[in-house]
Order: sequence, then C-alpha cells, then structure tokens
Amino acid sequence: MQSKSRIHADSPLQEDQFDRIPDPLILQILNYVADIRALGRCAAVSKRFNSLVPLVHDVYVKIDRVVTVDGDTSDDSLNLSSSKPRNLFSHLLKILLLTFLKPFHNLQNSGSSNKPLLPQLSHHSPAQVLKNFAHVRNLRIELPAGDVGTEDGVVLKWRAEFGSTLENCVILGGTRIERKLNLSDQDSSSSAEDNGSIPESFYTNGGLKLRVVWTISSLIAASTRHYLLKPIIKDHPTLRSLVLTDADGQGTLIMGEEQLRDFREKPLAASASANRTQVPASNMKLRYAPYLELPEGMGMQGATLVAIRPSNDGCAATVGSTGCGGGCHGSTRKEIEAFVSGAFDGPFRAAVKALLKRRTYLLEMNGF
Repeated sequence: MQSKSRIHADSPLQEDQFDRIPDPLILQILNYVADIRALGRCAAVSKRFNSLVPLVHDVYVKIDRVVTVDGDTSDDSLNLSSSKPRNLFSHLLKILLLTFLKPFHNLQNSGSSNKPLLPQLSHHSPAQVLKNFAHVRNLRIELPAGDVGTEDGVVLKWRAEFGSTLENCVILGGTRIERKLNLSDQDSSSSAEDNGSIPESFYTNGGLKLRVVWTISSLIAASTRHYLLKPIIKDHPTLRSLVLTDADGQGTLIMGEEQLRDFREKPLAASASANRTQVPASNMKLRYAPYLELPEGMGMQGATLVAIRPSNDGCAATVGSTGCGGGCHGSTRKEIEAFVSGAFDGPFRAAVKALLKRRTYLLEMNGF
C-alpha cells in the first residue's frame, strides 16, 4: 500500500514528455493540420500552442460565404451562401455577349491559316480570417460553391492562372455526362461519322453561343476571384503559392511565386463594370467532340475544350501550334501544354487528352 501511495504522490511531479518536443517539430505537425478551424482549436490547448499556431506556413481556409472586408453582408457583397448563384453574371452576359467576341466568321481552322485568431468564418472575409497568420507560404481557400450556374447534367470546369492579370485559362464543358451509352442509344450526331470537324448543326442550334456563354461566365468568375485576393496578397508578403477553388470543383484559380510577385509589382487593372480584374484581349482555341468515351464507365456529350491566352503576351506559341518564333516573354509551349493537359483530374483529364487530338478552331476575344 505504501508503494502505491508513493507512486501516486510522485506522479504530479513527473515531467510532461510533450514539453521535450522542440518547437520546430510541433510547427511542422501544425503545418500538416493546415485547416484553419482545427488550428484555432489547437491554439486553445495551451499558451505554447497559441504562440506557435500563428507561425504556420501552410493554411487551408474553407469558408461559408465571401463578404466585403468590413463584414458587410448587404446585397452589394459577393454572398455565396446560396447553393447555386445562377443570376450572378446574367446581367453582364446580356450586355457583353455580343461585344466581347469578334464576329463568328472569324472562327477558323488553325491548320488552314494562321482579430481573434479564428473568427467565425461565416461572418468574416478571408482577409480578416487570415489576419493573424503572418508567415503563410502556401494558402488554399475553398468557396462554398461554384460561381457559374448551369443546367442539370451540364459539366463546366475551369482552371485559370493569374499574375497581375490573366496568364492562362482552360475551360472544359459538356452538355451531358453520364454512364456510357449503348451505340443505339447515343445521339445521332455522335453515332454519325466523325472526321474531327465541328458539325454544321453546332452553329445553327445554339451550340457555339452556349460555349461563348460558358467561356465568358468562367472568365468573369475567375477575374472576380482574382480581385478578391488583393487584400490577402497585400497583407501576406511571405506567400509563395495560392489556390482558390470551390466545393463543387467547378473552378480553380492558381498563383505561383512568380505570379504573386508580378501581382505585387504591377498595378491591378480593375474592370469598370464590377469588382473584378479586367480580362485582357485574348486568343482562344476551341476543340469539340459530339461524344467522348471516358474512363470509369463515363461518357460526355457535347465535349468542348477552350484554351485561352492573352493576345499581347509576346508569344504566339499556344497549345497545338508549331512553336515559338523567338522573343517569348511568357510561358513556353511545353509549359502551356502542361497547364492544359494537367488542369483536371480523373475522367476529365482523359477528356482533355482526347480533345487535344481534335481539330482546332481559333477565336479572338476583346478585353472586358
């Protein structure tokens, strides 16, 4: 009994073994945690954790809605609490649809010519949430939903790379994705002989107009997200990579170390029509397939791939071109190809790979 009593009496005096773990190792563990909500809970564990959490390098922020920096949740703020903000861009599209693109007769075949640490995320902007994290290097932010509303069954995915302005954008769309169809059940346009060209019906049944809407909507969504990042990038000079995506997996905006430096050093050209970055005049390459068989037992109807590059970037080398004639100041051809082919995962990566083999059509788009 005395032995047991002695052990019990000595136990409070034993050293806490966790205190022997050095701060750099704990900080490395916290970097793996990343999620800002979990980090907030870690900060409440002890004074030591509370002092280490603000030093993490890798942060993941999943937010409920985006509001203005001052916390205003009025109609003027970008409120994404609804599941599908289908009307966010409709007014702009009506005004701009017929003015952004040069007439459709320019469409041509490229082969034929040339304060607390963790505020409630539902009531604060991302900039406010991140204010006390002064050493962030790698930041990933997830919005609650995609910005572009689509009809049921429609697939629309985009990935954009920005510096101070748009550098690259790839858009993948399909009018329907489903389990692979039997040949007898497929749309007549997909079962007909396919020579890689866009069928005449694509121009007459609204197919091209729909792709234009997809393209403009995606670019507006991307440029709006880019504009929202301004206070975050300004307040975090340690940032090396930034990803802004959404829970639906519809759109992803990425910025690397060079793009972040460009963002800080050059003035941001804001659009006069809305709180978003101006989209520069661009060249677009469109590829289309009436039907694609994809892995994992999937099939996509009306599959469309649009690759977009600013027209004044100093390099004519785009995906599917013969290369650069020299004097390139932007991305190399291989870098652009890697960006497009690696933009999406799973069956959508296979869809891009298949579409890159299709005939290419060129469009020019004015800045907006």
